[in-house]
Amino acid sequence: MRYKILDQHGLNFLTLTVVEWIDLFTRKAFADIVIESLRYCQKSKGLEIYAFVLMPSHMHLIVRAGSEDELSSILQSFKSFTASNIIAYLKDTTQPESRREWLLNHFEFNARKNKTNSQHQVWQRGNHPIILFSPHVIRQKLEYVHLNPVEAGIVAFAEHYLLCSASNYVTGKGILYVVVMDDLWNDIGYVQTAGI
Repeated sequence: MRYKILDQHGLNFLTLTVVEWIDLFTRKAFADIVIESLRYCQKSKGLEIYAFVLMPSHMHLIVRAGSEDELSSILQSFKSFTASNIIAYLKDTTQPESRREWLLNHFEFNARKNKTNSQHQVWQRGNHPIILFSPHVIRQKLEYVHLNPVEAGIVAFAEHYLLCSASNYVTGKGILYVVVMDDLWNDIGYVQTAGI
């Protein structure tokens, strides 16, 4: 079932997932493509990021469209651009990648299986949007995003995971600029629950 973004300019929690839940972002090159594209969407498309985490096979975001562009349009461009760049990287045999053929085969298979208009499908269709309409739900999703790497056993402390906005909330610095929701963050007792 595909869910639609009902409030194109409201605060949304989104999940973007690689086809077959492939652990693509264990490679820095692919993670860099995603981070740079998010940065571009912030600067050029008005994407406001409040929280994010890039896990090996998926990404969670709390975002809103701060410009005239609709959030669906921004996400479509983001997915298309990142997929094209990931495929270009994989096809460039001068780049190191031990899973090159395996990844390309899986992305080609998914494009055929799902009858896409391209030769490769990197991202699953849809973003499973959830409108964040109350402080309680916002707090819940914010904590979920930041604790994802802790729950997965990747790090002991959320702010230690580089591909996440938890450090923005704890230290004020991170790999991407995010709009910190201080008033919500301080109210949830995150510092105690995350061991920070």
